[in-house]
Parts: sequence; C-alpha cells; structure tokens
Amino acid sequence: MDSERNTSTEVSRRKKSSAQPENLVSHKGHQKRLKHSRYIGGFDGLRTLALLGVILYHLLPYDMKGGYLGVPVFFAISGYLITDLFVQEWDQNGSIKVFSFYGRRLKRLYPTLIAVLAASTAYMTVFAQDLLTHIKDIIWTNLAFVYNWWQIGHGQSYFDRYNGESPFTHLWYLSVLGQYYFVWPIVLIALLITFKNRGHIMALLNGLAIVSAILMFILYDPSNTNRVYYGSDTRMTPYLLGAALAFFWPSTHLNPHLNRNGRWLLDLLGIGSLGIIIWMALEMSGTSSFTYHGGMLLFSIFSVILIAVIAHPGTKFGNLFSNRLFAWIGKRSYGIYLYQFPVMIFYEKAVVNIAAHPVYNALAEAAIIVVISDISYRLIENPAAHFDYRHPLKFVGNLFKRHSVYGWKRLWALPVIAVIVLAGYGTVTGAKKTNTHGNALQLNIAKNDRKSSKQNSKALAAQKKARLKKKQRAAELEKIKKEKSIKLTAAEEKIKTKYNLQPSEVKIAKKMSITGIGDSVMADTSNDMQEVFPTAYISAKVGRQVYQASSLLKQMAAQGNLSDNVVINLGTNGPFTTDQLKGILKAIGDKRQVFWVNAHVPTRNWESQVNRTLQAASKKYKNLHVVDWHGLSVNQSGWFYEDHVHPNIEGNKAYTTLLTKAIVKYGSVN
Repeated sequence: MDSERNTSTEVSRRKKSSAQPENLVSHKGHQKRLKHSRYIGGFDGLRTLALLGVILYHLLPYDMKGGYLGVPVFFAISGYLITDLFVQEWDQNGSIKVFSFYGRRLKRLYPTLIAVLAASTAYMTVFAQDLLTHIKDIIWTNLAFVYNWWQIGHGQSYFDRYNGESPFTHLWYLSVLGQYYFVWPIVLIALLITFKNRGHIMALLNGLAIVSAILMFILYDPSNTNRVYYGSDTRMTPYLLGAALAFFWPSTHLNPHLNRNGRWLLDLLGIGSLGIIIWMALEMSGTSSFTYHGGMLLFSIFSVILIAVIAHPGTKFGNLFSNRLFAWIGKRSYGIYLYQFPVMIFYEKAVVNIAAHPVYNALAEAAIIVVISDISYRLIENPAAHFDYRHPLKFVGNLFKRHSVYGWKRLWALPVIAVIVLAGYGTVTGAKKTNTHGNALQLNIAKNDRKSSKQNSKALAAQKKARLKKKQRAAELEKIKKEKSIKLTAAEEKIKTKYNLQPSEVKIAKKMSITGIGDSVMADTSNDMQEVFPTAYISAKVGRQVYQASSLLKQMAAQGNLSDNVVINLGTNGPFTTDQLKGILKAIGDKRQVFWVNAHVPTRNWESQVNRTLQAASKKYKNLHVVDWHGLSVNQSGWFYEDHVHPNIEGNKAYTTLLTKAIVKYGSVN
C-alpha cells in the first residue's frame, strides 16, 4: 500500500508529473539519481489483491475469513522495497540520507491521514456523537504514530465487528508502519557498518523475524488478541522477511534473461505461493489459535516468495500483476485503505437493513470508498506531492489566484473550513453528548450485571443441591406436566401474566437449572431470564464473541458449574466458523442440551450467515436447539432500542417467553 514508491521510481510511469521521484536522494545540495533503479509494476497488482482482501474481510467477514492477512503482505512489500532502496543508496553514495527519507514519508503519509481524521471527526460531531469517545487520544496517537499501542490498552478487538466499532481501528497498521519507517534506516545503517558480509545481515534479519513470530506465539491470549495483533514487536515478521529478501534478491541485480528451466521454476513457485495465500485468506480466521501459533509466519513466508517471483524481471508470472487497472488502484491504495473503515462504519450506522441485502450494500460501500479515495487522490495526495513545504505562504496565496490548480476558484475552501471547525468542536467536546437509547441500554445492562453477580452465587449453590435430588426432581416435573389444574402463588401468577406462559411452564422453569453464556444481548435480558429461572447462572459480557466462549465453558465444566441446560447467545458481534461452533459444543458435551439463540442484527451483513450456520449445525447435533429469535422479532421494531439489535422492555419479555418455552419443552432436569 504505502512504500517507498516501488523500490525507486515512477519517473518512467509519471513523466508528466513534476513531483519529486522517489529514486532521487539529496546529495550536497542537488538531486542525484540512483543508478540502475527499476520500477516493478507487478507490485501494483499485489497491493491491489492484498487491499481487496482487507476490504472484503471488512465488508463480508464471513466469506473472507482471512482477508485481514492483506496487511502482512503490505508489510512484506514495504520491508523489501525500502531496504532495497536503502542498500542501493548506500552502495552508490556510501551513506543513507535518513532525514530526507523521513521528509518524504511524512509528506506521503500525513496529508491524507489528517484529512481522514478531520473529516471523520467532523462527521461524527454532526451525525454520530457516540463515536467521539477518546477522540483526543485517537487523534494525537495517530499523528504520533503510536495508535497501535494505545489500542492495546484502550481499544477493542480488531475482530469485534459490532460493539462500538471505531472508524479508526484500522489505522493501527499505519502507526506500526510509521514506527518501522522511523527506526529502520538507523538500524540498517548500523548493520551495514557492523557486518561486511551481507549474508550475515540476511541471516540476522530472518532470525529476528522468527523471534517476532515466537513472541506472537508466547503472548497470544485467546480471550484478548489485542496485544499480539496490534503490537509492533509481534508484527515484525513479514517486514523483516521482506528486508532480508532485499539482501538475497536485490532488484537491480536480477538477470532478466532467465533460461527456460529457471523461468518455469519461478513461475511455479509464484503460482503455488499465490494459491496458498488465497486459500489462507479464505480460511484462516483471525480468532483461530493457529493464526498466532505459526499461521501468520507461514503466510508471511509465502508472501515473501511471491514478492521474490514478482520482483524478478525474467518471469512471465509477474506480468500478470501489472496492468492499467492495478496501476490506477495502486496509486490510490493508500487512500482506499484509510477511507475504508470510516465509510463502512458511517454507512452501516445510517443504513439499518444491511442484513437483508449484504452483497448490494457491500457493493455500495465499496463504490463510495473508491469515489472518495479518487477525489482525495486528486485534491489532496497529488497536490501534496507538488507542494513546496519550504514556502507555505506562497501556497496559501496560490489558493486565491483566479487560475488555481484546484479548480472551482476558491469555493473548495468553504467546506474545508467547515470540516476543520466541526472537527475542532468535536475534539474539544468529545463524547459529552450521547444518545438516549445508548444511555438507557447501558444503564439496563449495568443494572442487570449487578443483579446477576449477586444471583449467580446463589444459583450455583442451588444447582449443586438440585443434582443430589435429580430423580426426585424429575418425578416432580413429570407430575406437573400431567396435572390439569395447577395452583400458582401470587409471584408465580405475576410471572405467568408478564411472560404469557402456561402455569405448568412457570412451575417447570422454576425447578430447572440453566447456564447462560452470551454477549450484550444476553446481558440486556439476564434479569428477565433469572426472574423466570431463579437458579439460572448467567455469564454475559459486552462484546463477547464465539471464539471466546469455549475456554470459559471448559473451565466451568471442569469446576462442576455447568448445568445440563446451556443457553448460548453469541453471533451479534461477528461471524464464526463451523470449527469454532464445534469447539463450543465439544466443551459442553453431548449429554447436555444446548439452546442457541440465533442472531437478530439487521445492521450487520453477517446476520443471515450466522443463522444459516446454526440451522445447519442443529441438523447435525441432536442436542443443539436453535431458538429462533430472529424469526419471531424480524418485523417487531417496537421491541428494540434505536440500535435495532438490543431488546427493550417489551423485547425482553418476548425474548424470555420464547426461550422459556423452548427450554421447558426440550430441556433436561439437573
């Protein structure tokens, strides 16, 4: 995506541009061209494919489970190209102009980054003030390129696709890249001075890449992937492998006249590595332990192999990645990456019924991203490349000339000023103004959490006591089912009326034990669930996803705290794989009855996929019962808060009624 402009130069591709080519380095007051530098057009195509994977992952995460792996490809390309450029500069001039490099990088990175931060903050100030939380910290950490470390301590998981997702989450990559840009020239100079044998440098870099992968392995926490996913130290592997490749496979020393066998070998390596990369991008989930226990390392290795093949001028395979479309996208890839998340978050916040037409909405979002990125390229990125930062006043004066290069004769300045003012106001005020439904929902969840915490300890004690009288309780329930006239206490009558239950259902529910594992939807309904099921143990956490549940269930089962009826409400915050579902059912065991409440999340495109996966699994596992909350609530907008996902008071009643009837009908007696 962003690199030192493909090793060296785009002069041959941009003859009409007056921007300083990237293969020019400052030397004694004048520009001196690096000799023999070459433009590798195939990297435009590789960047395009990597970028496509990232965007498809964000738009359709269920279908492109490993699309996030486009980021290691970007790292590997940057590591190779920048190291290759530095080595060329060192060999030719005996030095590396570090500050000149820093200036080019800031000139490349800052204008669009500032535009994204300002425009997004301005939009949130007007239309989505609940997203302004921590906005001051988000802005300064991004400008200082340390946002990834801030996210480790304060941000949410990259794979939490629902719970207050930030439009800036993806900018962690830019901070890591900025840190590499700052440190790498100094480290490389030290290596070139210390080691005369460059084979030793290559070996050291490969060794450090392995160390980074080992750090990822050691620090991986399945309940919280933030540390290993956002950490600069744990994400160095592809960058270092790419840098090592630059010593082994320098772009200016590759023979364009390969013999037939050599060309066939490289082409086959390219096809094979590309096939493996595509397969991993389709299948390797970011929440799988394999990803952090060697999967990311393997992907990085195959990415570097593919980079080596594309970089070689003697292969035909590399030509497949070079064409006008890829070149057009490649020039705009930086903007496309930066604008993608804000567009998606704002679009999905404004459009309610995304789940009904996931592909149509994904295409609409993609089109908006491309259009905005193209406009940004023309009005921000390209002009910034021409801007002489030594004479800012002259630039400001040109804005008010009649024949401005920006066109529209000064009118464009009005929206820019408006964006700056709104962004400034939003930054100062932060998230002081939040919406009413958000407050009401958060208060309800907090209240339920306090009640559940008190109730859970009593519930576990009651469940353990009930297990000692399992046969007796089973006989009591059978008797209740056969009775024609059932007398209820005043409290039971109240529950019967409130939840529209039969007298027998109220009596049976009172004697049944359940364990609930869920996300914010279950946290929202937990008070109603424990009112009907007094011995229910509820573990509900805002933002919880499917992959986090199996370890919790295993722990509860080992401690003897897992009842014979397990209620699962997961799938709101993101999609999951069949293997993850299988892991949960394995942790629960086939002797227990599982009641999985399907997803009602119309504002996200994974709703239908989650529900189809559950329905298919229910046919395979006899103890899995899908509670069709989606089918019952699909046209009941009055049951939900304004987010259209979390049930309100009326929705909680309907949710609890549906769940109670299913458990009473198919549940086991502890």
